[in-house]
Amino acid sequence: MSDPHDPDPHTPDDRARTDAPGTPEAPQAPDKPESAFTVVVAAAANLLIAVAKAVAGLISGSSAMMSEAAHSLADTVTEVMLLAAVKRGDKPADEEHPLGHGPERYIWALLASVATFVGGAVFSVYDGIHALTHDEKPGDPLVAYIVLAIAFLLEGFSLRTGLRQARAEARLRSMDFGRYLRRTPDTAVKAVVMEDSAALVGLLLAAGGLLGGQLTDSVVWDGVASLLIGVVLVYVAWVLGRSNAQLLIGRPLPPYIRAGVREEILSVPHTVAVLELTTLIQGPRESLVAAKVDFRDASSAREVEWACDEAAHRLRARYPSIHRVYLDPTPTPPAPPAGP
Repeated sequence: MSDPHDPDPHTPDDRARTDAPGTPEAPQAPDKPESAFTVVVAAAANLLIAVAKAVAGLISGSSAMMSEAAHSLADTVTEVMLLAAVKRGDKPADEEHPLGHGPERYIWALLASVATFVGGAVFSVYDGIHALTHDEKPGDPLVAYIVLAIAFLLEGFSLRTGLRQARAEARLRSMDFGRYLRRTPDTAVKAVVMEDSAALVGLLLAAGGLLGGQLTDSVVWDGVASLLIGVVLVYVAWVLGRSNAQLLIGRPLPPYIRAGVREEILSVPHTVAVLELTTLIQGPRESLVAAKVDFRDASSAREVEWACDEAAHRLRARYPSIHRVYLDPTPTPPAPPAGP
């Protein structure tokens, strides 16, 4: 047993201890610039693509191409908001924000999902309905095909960057890629992957609409393609909005991480029981732990203070994402009196 009066009784084994297979809900402590780089690459690609699609849509008269232009423009606005989310969320704690700015990134990311819905999905659905209800002859689709091919390459490069980061993060946590993407608290990377994937699907739909209209000389194909692009964007906006809303409301660390937190606290001398445990994800690489802990009645005040400090050190060593630990010494409530 460690000496309770030793101010720093950690052993090398304590400091090196790590948890079993990782989880996307247990973010890593070291902050990395990959999220910002991924978002910048996506924003630059989307801005160039939006301009090209708009020109091609005007020349070809394709509503699907105009929907794709609105889609790319909405994605550009989204990436700018996600970049603001990454930068604002990484600001350190200060006197006005004692718990840091981590949740602010989810506010900006939520606004980005709204931009995807309003700027992309609503316009695409409207343009598709307009194309189906107005018999307008399409123009020359050659320019549109060229732009779609270039856009596919640019979107593919942007998606490759996002996927590379997401897969690296998933391997770091020993998680399969699908589960990581569903549960990761780094919603900026999740947004880039989902939006770029939706963009590639939208490009294929737009190409199909152009080809169908060219073969049948009917605007129905183009209008249906525009509607389908709108449906894809509605789904992406809903998934991203829901993920960010859950994190804004407050999502705890996963069950097995909470079990590990209890285990670490109970492993400290002088602790008897963890009466209440609260965990909160505050950002992709930041979380909080608060607990009511019962200590031995025979322990002195100094021993209780040391135990609280020791528990905080052990938790941060095992889970680097835990930045704040608050332990409240609380006696176990007495058992109710036995009946007659």
